[in-house]
Amino acid sequence: MMEIKTATDWDDHLWRVASPLYMEAFGDKGAKPTKIIQNMFAKEMAELHVGYNKSTPVVMALTGKLEADGMMIIDYLTVSENERGHGLGKLLIAYIRKQAMTKGYKNLIVEVESEETSDNKRRIDFWRSCGFFLTEYVHHYIWVPETYQAMYLPLVAGSGKLSGEDLFVSINTFHRKSFRLGG
Repeated sequence: MMEIKTATDWDDHLWRVASPLYMEAFGDKGAKPTKIIQNMFAKEMAELHVGYNKSTPVVMALTGKLEADGMMIIDYLTVSENERGHGLGKLLIAYIRKQAMTKGYKNLIVEVESEETSDNKRRIDFWRSCGFFLTEYVHHYIWVPETYQAMYLPLVAGSGKLSGEDLFVSINTFHRKSFRLGG
């Protein structure tokens, strides 16, 4: 049984525990600087989730709140390299899903790299295995060379199909707010 700790306020200790996993997965590719993540917590727009196997952190996720849109974004999720393939990522997604539903969110969303590589296909397959739907729209950011697609998991029965264009309006709002320092 994996123990999961969630911080809704900045927690230096929990970040020190999670940051090695975060840097292992995203340090050379797309990691937000710690000061930006602290800023996200100061704006009450982020949560940090860390899963432990005994006392060892093995999985972490950083989620973002898009309350006006009824969505929670999974900004980052990673499982320790030597713990992959044991269902820990799915356990954390199930936990985040339950938390999001309890808080009244209508959808979980995530953006995935869209270039057709084996790693990207594996990631998309993971999200699909968790119940997420891939949108067709391919988004081009100005500041990064990779292209992305949005995926979503409806949390409310009867939710209609969502468009990638609409999801990226919300995702872009989230990123702009994340990087804007101050209130």
